[in-house]
Amino acid sequence: MHYPVDMSTHPEVTAFFDEASNTISYVVRDPGSASCAVIDSVMDLDYAAGRITYDHADRMIAFIQENALTLEWLIETHVHADHLSAAPYIQDRLGGKLGIGRNITVIQNSFGKIFNEGTEFQRDGSQFDRLFDDGDRYDIGGMSCFAIHTPGHTPACMTHVIGDAAFVGDTLFMPDGGSARADFPGGDAGQLYDSIQKVLALPDEMRLFMCHDYGPNGRDIRWETTVAEEKAHNIHVGGGKSREEFVKFRTERDATLAMPRLINPSLQVNMRAGELPPAEENGKRYLKVPLNGL
Repeated sequence: MHYPVDMSTHPEVTAFFDEASNTISYVVRDPGSASCAVIDSVMDLDYAAGRITYDHADRMIAFIQENALTLEWLIETHVHADHLSAAPYIQDRLGGKLGIGRNITVIQNSFGKIFNEGTEFQRDGSQFDRLFDDGDRYDIGGMSCFAIHTPGHTPACMTHVIGDAAFVGDTLFMPDGGSARADFPGGDAGQLYDSIQKVLALPDEMRLFMCHDYGPNGRDIRWETTVAEEKAHNIHVGGGKSREEFVKFRTERDATLAMPRLINPSLQVNMRAGELPPAEENGKRYLKVPLNGL
């Protein structure tokens, strides 16, 4: 597919790092107006205490309000397995439309069964305002944006291209971080390699913004690189590594990885567009832990 890249538009990108989950959320502003978008927000969870707070989201809300911005979109690059989305909390306060890839329905079908959610849990993506297909376009103020379907980490992963900035979710990490795992239900290492090639086919000077960084080898946290840097130096796919090499490496590496600490609460909340499970008869809400794994 031919994607409508516009490198002449340079959105203003402000990052918000969440130390607890090593997640980077973004406020992306149209340089020609007060319009903005929020990408991959975080809701704070003290798992042991069962307590939810919104410090991270409140920082983003304060930034938007202090700069007199208008929130038009809340974008989820995928259904995160390591943090809970704060999108509904932010949307309630600032408005905007909530969007995710259309294959959220695949995730909802899969994990609806895993968590035994029953027939009352809608599996059609209707919890979101917009389901993006490959190549779909949308606007943030005067900026024309589009989504690229980049599955492999999860079936619903999308890369969002906004002018000369692309938000890759977990499809890629910084060059010294490599790539994300592909062993979650619906993940596929071969698909992930193909998706990475879609990202690397964007212009060399395209800015790439990560959803996570873990500071490999003790370096400071970073979240911005370029297509050219990834092509040349990414330790998993850079330098022309073949699909076969990548699939072998990724499959072997994934077999050694533990599950993310917050995978169970994250999936239950994020497949609901950031909403908590419904209250039970006693008025309390609960998160489930399927025994013996997903």
